[in-house]
Amino acid sequence: MTIAWFFPGQGSQSVGMAKDVLESSAAARAVFDQVDGALGEPLSALVLEGPEADLILTANAQPAIVATSCAILAAIKERYPALPAPSFAAGHSLGEYSALVAAGALTLTDAVRLVRARGQAMQDAVPAGEGAMAAIMGLSPDQVRALCKEASSAGLVSPANFNAPGQVVIAGETAAVDRARDLAAENKGKGVALKVSAPFHCALMAPAARALEARLHDVPIASLAFPVVANVDAQPNADASRVKDLLVRQVDGAVLWEDSVRAMQERGVTLALEIGPGKVLAGLTKRIAKEIKVLSVNDRAAIDQVGSFLDG
Repeated sequence: MTIAWFFPGQGSQSVGMAKDVLESSAAARAVFDQVDGALGEPLSALVLEGPEADLILTANAQPAIVATSCAILAAIKERYPALPAPSFAAGHSLGEYSALVAAGALTLTDAVRLVRARGQAMQDAVPAGEGAMAAIMGLSPDQVRALCKEASSAGLVSPANFNAPGQVVIAGETAAVDRARDLAAENKGKGVALKVSAPFHCALMAPAARALEARLHDVPIASLAFPVVANVDAQPNADASRVKDLLVRQVDGAVLWEDSVRAMQERGVTLALEIGPGKVLAGLTKRIAKEIKVLSVNDRAAIDQVGSFLDG
């Protein structure tokens, strides 16, 4: 039995996420106490009480999701002291930071400070309204690359997330993204505009990548207890010296989630825990590799199911 841990990315946040876990787990509460101290503000209150308009801001959503994922993992470990380490971990975009905390490469304090800075830098990289993202449904990755190339006459646009078969997210300048959506419809696909605050994972994020690189410079990276599959190349990485470069490249590079799941499947993964808010990654995995069974662990009831799930 080969196990993986998956960690969700931005968009999975909601007010009150993991409330019952925090109420029932001292280990989970300790995570949020540490995060509040690291940021010098009560992020836990924003997570539990809102307002939603503040929680969804990129600079808040990113540390909130990492904190919640790490709190749920702490609660799982508290409930199951003999919990086996995974063979691999992976996180979708932002979730890669949660995976690196889980592997021991980043401290929780460094991770939440980094993603707060990352979120702010990504928000600041492109003025509001000048960038957009859209999900292209029903077309192959090659078809999406081709329509982005054609739409680039209207501005910069490129694939941003290869999420699952038939679902590729694109990002870029608004006019070019709109043109790509029109071309998708002409090619019997569908383009759905996403409600995001910036065009993530495309060349417009280059200033954010440089800002993150500067912030990472003095952050220590420890040895990884298990490999983390990097978004930018879909390969398991256990080399601490490569972590910073992989995180910097991720900011303006495409997220290869479909390839990441396939890489773990090819290495024998049959079970995965999705640790954090939402169930997005379980849904994507079902479309990529239905042989991998995923348990989404986002509340107290799901934590109670972990033992029997891993026992098969």
